[in-house]
Amino acid sequence: MAAATKLLDELCHLTAQSLTPMDTSEHFQVLKLLGEGSYGKVMLAVHKQRGTPMALKFFPRESTSLFSFLREYNLSLSFCTHPSLTRALGIAYSTPSHYVFAQQASLHGDLYDVILPEVGMEEDACQRVVSQLCGALSHLHSLGFVHRDLKPENVFLCDSACRWVKLGDFGMVKAVGTSVPEVWYSSPYCAPESEIARGNQDSWSSESDRKVGVKEDEEERGKKKARVWVSVEPSTDSWALGILTYAMLTGTHPWAQTASDCRSYLKYREWSDGAGGLDAEPDAWEEPRGESGLIGAEPAEKDGPTPPVAPQFACFTPLARCFFRTLLDPRPRLRGRPEAALNYLEGEWVTEKERARLEEERKKSRGDGAIRTVREKEGRGER
Repeated sequence: MAAATKLLDELCHLTAQSLTPMDTSEHFQVLKLLGEGSYGKVMLAVHKQRGTPMALKFFPRESTSLFSFLREYNLSLSFCTHPSLTRALGIAYSTPSHYVFAQQASLHGDLYDVILPEVGMEEDACQRVVSQLCGALSHLHSLGFVHRDLKPENVFLCDSACRWVKLGDFGMVKAVGTSVPEVWYSSPYCAPESEIARGNQDSWSSESDRKVGVKEDEEERGKKKARVWVSVEPSTDSWALGILTYAMLTGTHPWAQTASDCRSYLKYREWSDGAGGLDAEPDAWEEPRGESGLIGAEPAEKDGPTPPVAPQFACFTPLARCFFRTLLDPRPRLRGRPEAALNYLEGEWVTEKERARLEEERKKSRGDGAIRTVREKEGRGER
């Protein structure tokens, strides 16, 4: 067991003995709802005595174990010291219905709010976010933890221009090497190695099923396969970072689901395998280099025909394509770590033609007042 993991367990046992009951309204002025999900809800509040704004995270006691609550709290309090990780504020208590802890409040929403459908966000803002997330994930990995739930809703904005973002929501965090049931769900964020669990009792057919827990009848449950147990690895976070970056640049996803029967994913797999070769040495994939020897240059062509670039990646420069192939390698053992992605910053990621198209889309949207974030669009029932 890693030292950090052992210390985290010890902190949870100590905190369990000192967790006290408290009335939220006595100490806080609750202002508004910041977010909610299967875990519970987050409320913006002001500490009445200190006048400090903070986010209160409420976990229903009926569906949350005390240990899982304390684990997330202590992880955020004691280990999330990187500036791009959301940190707890040392306030944890219980009410008759909830466990609650206070954390830093990000007053500008989350990344989901600024990604425009079919357009994405400005390339320089995207690179700023990627740089910060690389640091945050690398910090967690260095301590022996994997986030396992990187997505736009869990990246919080400290300013409207994404100059400072914070990765949060540590409820899915596990120690590297922990044995867990593999889960497949219909989403581009689900890594390809998870497909071995497709159809098993822990998996979902859609992201909405994952969030709300759709009930099944006895016949359907009987068709489910047994659990598949796997080891938690940092490569899961690398895959999610690659998909998130694609979403930031384009306002869409490269494929609907990472599955062997998804045509758009198969197109990518064909290009990825052909460009690097299934038998490529690991070193050749950790830091892709071309004939020039520069990181980010397209690999030198091999003998025989090379599959054309997957259509959904044709709008990117060679530098960006290498970035994506490093993080989105279908083989987890050869997938680059987040810190390797830093090699691809400070260069152009989007082709001039695509940049001109995106700018035209932004102008058109500004002109007719039709700019809407992904969340606003989905809130109206659109797709």
